[in-house]
Amino acid sequence: MELFSAKEVSKSFDNHQALTNVSISVIEGTIFGLLGPNGAGKTTLIRIINQITAPDSGSVWLDGRPLTEGDTQQIGYLPEERGLYKKMKIGEQALYLGQLKGLSRRDAMKELKVWFEKFEITSWWDKKIMELSKGMQQKIQFICTVLHKPRLLIFDEPFSGFDPINADIITREILRMKKEGATIIFSTHNMESVEQLCDHIALIDKSKKILDGPTQQIREQYKSNIYHIAYRGQFDIDSHILSGKYKILSNELNGSLNKLSIQYPEGSSSGELIKDLIEHVEIVSFNEVIPSMNEVFIKVVKQNS
Repeated sequence: MELFSAKEVSKSFDNHQALTNVSISVIEGTIFGLLGPNGAGKTTLIRIINQITAPDSGSVWLDGRPLTEGDTQQIGYLPEERGLYKKMKIGEQALYLGQLKGLSRRDAMKELKVWFEKFEITSWWDKKIMELSKGMQQKIQFICTVLHKPRLLIFDEPFSGFDPINADIITREILRMKKEGATIIFSTHNMESVEQLCDHIALIDKSKKILDGPTQQIREQYKSNIYHIAYRGQFDIDSHILSGKYKILSNELNGSLNKLSIQYPEGSSSGELIKDLIEHVEIVSFNEVIPSMNEVFIKVVKQNS
């Protein structure tokens, strides 16, 4: 079931076109990756979703109806540029932000106790934000974002400032919230995180959506018929039929177990490649190379240049 959608959204500022007829659909209980180079239009779309600015044309929808100002209570937004009050005590600030999102002081206190114990930061309650490192501030911002258990969460570069251990903690929390039914829009330049977390992605470049679909399906779509093969045996690859029929990317001779990287042309098949190989060598492993999201991102953006 679709929880959120943007339909043909356009937005310009002065002489700059930030978004051009961008449409996305976010299914309930999934993690949606909103990707793109710097200046592509991602932040503008996020600001429109949060009612910070309005589109020039098009519309945004929540639960099958136009998004209204009151719907911001159902949204949790972690911006790339953090917005905590540096001289205010952490506990009071978190309570205040929880109440702004509709929680009673009692309920906010109850939820904060759970999160502070989970993150082992109960001793921070009376500290000021300015006393914390960037990573520690990020933990507080994350808690304030998810405290009211919003239906739609928007994370813009959520791992900024985190060391690998704390990034792993936040990753596990994001996956737990998804399992419990949260719907998440996830914007990042870290393509490893996209592969790990996102069910579906949309790529925006130069104000337009240029790619959209399930993450794994998109990776499959951009594969190049390249295989990594481990084999036993030897043959003269330069004079062999393989050299004329296929593109040999590398061939490492390592004694008992050799490694071949090879690409077959359009119109051929992996079955045909195996048949040509087993006549001469013993195949130990045969693995198709699926491009990473980082490789797909670079390729598609370059094609759009």
